[in-house]
Amino acid sequence: MINDENTSRTRTERRDAAKNRQLILDTAHRLFEKFGVEHVSMNQIATEAQIGPGTLYRRYRNKGELCLDLIKDSVDLFFEDIEVYLKENGQVPPNQRLKEVLSFFIRFREKKAQLLTGVEEAKSTNPLKTRSQSPLYAELHQIMVDLFNEMEANEQTYSHSAFKADMVLMALSSDSYFFQRDVRGYSPEEILELLCSTFIFN
Repeated sequence: MINDENTSRTRTERRDAAKNRQLILDTAHRLFEKFGVEHVSMNQIATEAQIGPGTLYRRYRNKGELCLDLIKDSVDLFFEDIEVYLKENGQVPPNQRLKEVLSFFIRFREKKAQLLTGVEEAKSTNPLKTRSQSPLYAELHQIMVDLFNEMEANEQTYSHSAFKADMVLMALSSDSYFFQRDVRGYSPEEILELLCSTFIFN
């Protein structure tokens, strides 16, 4: 027999967890908009949301995980757009499709700059490992590897697809991308063309 009391308690706990999650996300979004991601601490979010730090850290181990949850829907739409493009343009040469994928990502980075930076700069003893294991990085990397492999098959050469995909994504990481844009003075369009001439069309 189902214990109604236990079932009711479980449902209440789930509702409370969902309510806390939304409260955390709403508070973080408001603070990030006001002060910028890098200037907001996890303790500040907990204080502003009027919850204990333990409640916050049980759900999000660091600010990067929180940022990723904030842009989860946007990330899903981003990959859906790429999937639709690739499916509808299968006859386009792979180097051109790869260029368009990079264009998608550059536009996405420009639109979600702060939150993507927060995702990439999550505190970790091994930030490079953290970045490479992120769902965003892993899925985008695989898409690029597949396109590089297709280029390799067409050209009958060994193109080191994983290495090239890693290098392109490193060039498009927050620190590198914004250094090129804000310090070197390259526009997003110029960055795209330079990446393509270096890694795709050479």
